[in-house]
Amino acid sequence: MKKLLLIFCLAFLAFSCTQQPDLAGFDAEAFKQDRGACQHTRNSQISWLKAHKSTWKGVSSNDVEAFLGKPDVQQLADRNQEYYIYYLETGPHCADIKTESPAKSMAFRFSAIGLATEITFQNGIPE
Repeated sequence: MKKLLLIFCLAFLAFSCTQQPDLAGFDAEAFKQDRGACQHTRNSQISWLKAHKSTWKGVSSNDVEAFLGKPDVQQLADRNQEYYIYYLETGPHCADIKTESPAKSMAFRFSAIGLATEITFQNGIPE
């Protein structure tokens, strides 16, 4: 019984640790403060985000939200997957976040266990 408990504890510890992104050169606080990119600060960070998109793979949804703030749009997908969408430039969504917007955005796809598996850049919200 003790062996089983020890194995369970070790497995829990191994799976509870998530990858932390290297944010050197990225102003996470400015990104967080510019909700919906309506204050024009996120636009200047697009090149850094594109160059370091692999940095975010394996990061938990909780950590992404801690670093980047609450997503501008959150969508549920098949098989308990989830998308966090962050706008990177201003658009019609600034007047009403529910309005469809062709503005540049970045989408994180999270697996059923809450880890980022894909990061994409597009205009508007991915379909």
